[in-house]
Amino acid sequence: MENKTYGIVGLGKMGANLALQAAEKGYKMIGYDKHLPTDIEQENLVLAHSLQSMVDQLETPRKIFIYIPAGAAIDYVIAELAPLLSEGDIIIDGGNSYWGDSIRRAAKLKEQGLHLVDCGTSGGVSGARNGACFMVGGDKEAVDQLEGLLRDLAVPNGYSYTGNSGSGHFVKLVHNGIEFGMLQAIGEGMALLQNYREKLDISDILHTWNHGSVVRSWLIELMKTLYDEKEGFNVPSYVEDTGEVNWLVSDAMSMEVSIPVIAQSVMQLIASRDSNQISSKAIAMMRNGFGGHPFGTDAVIEHERHFGKVGGYPPVEPKG
Repeated sequence: MENKTYGIVGLGKMGANLALQAAEKGYKMIGYDKHLPTDIEQENLVLAHSLQSMVDQLETPRKIFIYIPAGAAIDYVIAELAPLLSEGDIIIDGGNSYWGDSIRRAAKLKEQGLHLVDCGTSGGVSGARNGACFMVGGDKEAVDQLEGLLRDLAVPNGYSYTGNSGSGHFVKLVHNGIEFGMLQAIGEGMALLQNYREKLDISDILHTWNHGSVVRSWLIELMKTLYDEKEGFNVPSYVEDTGEVNWLVSDAMSMEVSIPVIAQSVMQLIASRDSNQISSKAIAMMRNGFGGHPFGTDAVIEHERHFGKVGGYPPVEPKG
């Protein structure tokens, strides 16, 4: 008979919403967080006040999700959990851990008779609550014990077993890199629309694009929603991120795989944070030095930039 009791460590936006969705679908979820939320109420969701208490309430083989930020904290939680578990128990890392870390952690836990499954999770907070997308790596015998729950929590066809340990988080990392490239392309498109010679109805254009066009997507839908909500691009230009795609760029160099669009999207994101723009100031200083170019704006140069080119690209004269 299927063991439908799961533990979950980390009841933030993703963990809490996945736990609520699972509880509503008949799974018993035992949740633990150092800062227990007070606004979660569901018949099948029980809040534990310690890792030991959570473990004690789970049926064997125990199956425990971790939904906390990637990094050393994952190692700390695993180090606290492992001594409380028994051979055959399964830990599922549902965050954005680096795939190399997942391989290392899985190998170490295997020595103790425990399984680590790396579960890349996409779809955001809405997906966690209403249907996510999972990319899952790890020992097949362990993953098979989780597949029923993961398919229930996923949108139709939103589940994939990717292979051995590390593959789930690698696939999710590539996914995030593609996401960055798509975001950058859409952002650049918005800049072009905003700077057209006439005022365009950007909201209506986004609405149209999402009905039958090649670029229709959830991202275009989100762009329209936020554009309408903010009444234009009235938000700071600083873009924050957790750094995962930096890992992908480094990995691509090690793998000797060319990813210029993804790499450039990371550079543009970093550039958004430099309100001081030292690099731009340095360029201006050097241009002033070699060509006497002014610091700041200059009406004459601006006119030349806009009107210095009279004709278009010249046609190629036919040979012969």
